[in-house]
Amino acid sequence: MTRHAHITRLLDRGRFNDRVLRQLGWAMAFIAGAINAGGFLAVHRYTSHVSGVVSGMADAWATGEIRLALSLLVMLCCFVVGAMHSTWLILWARRQRLRGGYGVSMMEEALLLLVFGLLGAGLSLHKGLFTPPTVMLLCFIMGMHNTIVTKLSGGLLRSTHMTGIATDLGIELAKMSYYNRERHSRVAAVRANGKKFRVYALILLAFFVGGVVGALGFKHLGFGFTLPLALFLFLLGLRPAWYDVRLRWRWWRGRRASRRARHRQLAP
Repeated sequence: MTRHAHITRLLDRGRFNDRVLRQLGWAMAFIAGAINAGGFLAVHRYTSHVSGVVSGMADAWATGEIRLALSLLVMLCCFVVGAMHSTWLILWARRQRLRGGYGVSMMEEALLLLVFGLLGAGLSLHKGLFTPPTVMLLCFIMGMHNTIVTKLSGGLLRSTHMTGIATDLGIELAKMSYYNRERHSRVAAVRANGKKFRVYALILLAFFVGGVVGALGFKHLGFGFTLPLALFLFLLGLRPAWYDVRLRWRWWRGRRASRRARHRQLAP
């Protein structure tokens, strides 16, 4: 993979340069912010805030609001299952020697977003298992969404977990403001990672901007606003998946040509 590789050419187990990771982090954080903030206007729940879900579940159990606690438990389970499903897709693609496993997961997530946009109004009328199906579907989608970036970056980046991003920003800010008064040959001086700080800051900013765009979009367009988000995500995943298709096609054609050549050699 060249240094100037495009974000949509992300390949499983490839060498990802900083620019590609930054682009992926910004794009996925923007989509996550739009879905999370915009989805709140549609389903009245923040579907990526797992810390809040677990805390709310504990409060509900303590105050005897069992139905609310079960509803939050369903949300947590849907998020976890979404993360599991995305990981299964990536692992399956790796076992099949495909290099676009992340693209396949992105495309499936885009299709689920499309389902949410087309059927969201109708699904919101059903109660589901303690939780409306719209909330369950969004939690599942957000679990998939966060897993893609996490697996691809080796756990360095998160697209929905802004608590971790803010923590990393605080760590880098502390290093930047630390004054190395004395130099010691056996103790390394404290140095901040400027590139890491910029990546985390821009991811946080992209999540915020995505939230503003998503809130405005859902406010004026309703569930239909998920359609451009689904299209954007689908295009992000299309190229690596298409890359696999082309590789398999070339491999099949090469194998077929070699068989023909072998038959010609064996022919009397």
